[in-house]
Amino acid sequence: MRVAVPHSLPKAEVRRRLDDKQDSMTNLVPGGMAEIETSWASEDRMVLTIRAMGQEMTGNVDIEDEAVVFTIDLPFALSFVEPMISGAIEQKGRKLLA
Repeated sequence: MRVAVPHSLPKAEVRRRLDDKQDSMTNLVPGGMAEIETSWASEDRMVLTIRAMGQEMTGNVDIEDEAVVFTIDLPFALSFVEPMISGAIEQKGRKLLA
């Protein structure tokens, strides 16, 4: 699953905001029942490990010039909730950058 959230910020500011709001990333998954671990693989890529609904998922947050791109490897067992999760990521991703 890939969700792009547009922005008009410098990359350094996007990194700062993502760093400052890492704790609120658990809200990216609907229901707030997720545990999310984050780390920086590079200056423009945050790595995510998400545990929710009895599943473990991995993903990345890539900082691009005009968008922050959330990519999550959604297991087949959860593919039915992809529209709900992608909508929540887009909405809450905008709040992370605000």
